[in-house]
Amino acid sequence: MALTNLNNTHLTAEQLSAAQTSLTSLEDALAIITVNLTPEDRQKYGSINEQSKLLVNKVADYRKNQPALSASEIDWEEFNRDLTSRQNYEGFIARLESLITRLKGAKTLHDYDNYQAALTDYAYTAYKAGTASPGFEIKQNDLKQFFAKSISTKTDETLPKENK
Repeated sequence: MALTNLNNTHLTAEQLSAAQTSLTSLEDALAIITVNLTPEDRQKYGSINEQSKLLVNKVADYRKNQPALSASEIDWEEFNRDLTSRQNYEGFIARLESLITRLKGAKTLHDYDNYQAALTDYAYTAYKAGTASPGFEIKQNDLKQFFAKSISTKTDETLPKENK
């Protein structure tokens, strides 16, 4: 027998409402800084890799500890704001990705439970259809579409032809 009910924890209506309200609040709070780049923009601007982050951090360290060695053409106040924002956003992203991973795990368990229950119901439907119980044959025929036939026999027409 398959394991079922792997995740029996469900949000109450109040918890669901609170989570949705919190997400809306987060979206509203971050709306001023979120940007939806086009694929062309993503290609143009790319993303900073780990080696480049090390360079940025090292330049920031030099600016902080030996400002006389820094280029005067750079708006260092804006540089520091960008650096702080990038670090803050990375923290948000890491926390959100962790939350997404955990939510996907919970959803996967609920999906599994639903699928196992659906298979059990289909087996019951097939049994009842076999006993000619009213309505079950129609239900079985309707549900059959979700079960692809996996057995196929090759005819002479489908077999590869030999080279002559």
